[in-house]
Amino acid sequence: MPYPDFRTTIADVAPGSALRDGLERILRGRTGAIVVLGHGPEVEELCSGGFELDVEFSPSRLRELAKMDGAVVVDPDNSRIRRANVQLLPDPNIATNETGMRHRTAQRVSEQAGVPVISVSQSMHTIALYLHGERHVLGSADVLLAKANQALSTLERYQVRVQEVLANLTTLEIEDLVTARDVVQVAHRIEMVIRIWQEVDGYVVELGTDGRLVQLQLVELVSGIAHDRDLVLDDYATFDRDEAVGRIAALDAQQLASPTDVARALRLPLGQQGLDTPLSPRGHRMLDHVPRLPRTVAVSIANHMGSLQRLLGATTEELQEVEGVGPLRARSVREGLSRLVEASIVERRF
Repeated sequence: MPYPDFRTTIADVAPGSALRDGLERILRGRTGAIVVLGHGPEVEELCSGGFELDVEFSPSRLRELAKMDGAVVVDPDNSRIRRANVQLLPDPNIATNETGMRHRTAQRVSEQAGVPVISVSQSMHTIALYLHGERHVLGSADVLLAKANQALSTLERYQVRVQEVLANLTTLEIEDLVTARDVVQVAHRIEMVIRIWQEVDGYVVELGTDGRLVQLQLVELVSGIAHDRDLVLDDYATFDRDEAVGRIAALDAQQLASPTDVARALRLPLGQQGLDTPLSPRGHRMLDHVPRLPRTVAVSIANHMGSLQRLLGATTEELQEVEGVGPLRARSVREGLSRLVEASIVERRF
């Protein structure tokens, strides 16, 4: 039996799903339960007693079967109930930090069989999911919505700040005044937006059908942020972009707040001036703003020119030396870059 994905399992028990409906009915009935979300040899060897059913899953059936003392076993896709009133006998030597018998059993079965196990607590009035050695308490839709909306507000503020630092970076690039500190500031802000995005996305998954409006807002807020990150890395990273993304993502909160740690993660060439070391972009981000310029052609131009300053000073004849760039495209690129420079100067003045 393949090891289930935590995110997929959370979605299976989100509000609006049949399984969540059944679990909520158990809570309202003030009873407890253990529900094993998987059926196979790994689970069968831990089962004792009870009876086999193999009936279609329904919330009402789950509620009625949970009135018995034993566990309920369902298919991995939650389509059929396979067994009920089962006594689970996991290895008692498996370490657990739980105290209640039901929770200890649920955690051990999940660890030993490699399947998600849900424990409904009558006394604590909670639903806990065990998987991958983790315990996740399913929150109510109201609480999750409140957290998601708060995170969305924070995300919106950070996104505004990202656009500000990106605009400032553009101006500095045109004037050839970029330092490592400027690049680190942009990388830090973008990574913060991505982390908040991931947090809100987790709420969306857990909210299920109740999270559709949050998801629409999230998609609108983060549109283009990953593309902006990739362009910045293409301009300044000295190694593979995907590796750079991974190195930034691996930083903890304290390291991400440290400009030096971020610079090291990006392997920026810091000289004796440290974070004030001048850097020169390759021009990928600037070319991305040129209308109707295919990305493949933009990459070829940036690679051919080598730096943004050489690109900004290139003539149409020099641009035509790049494969895929003819007279019309060369003129379009030249005019597009000139407009970007002029717009940056005007914005700087006002």
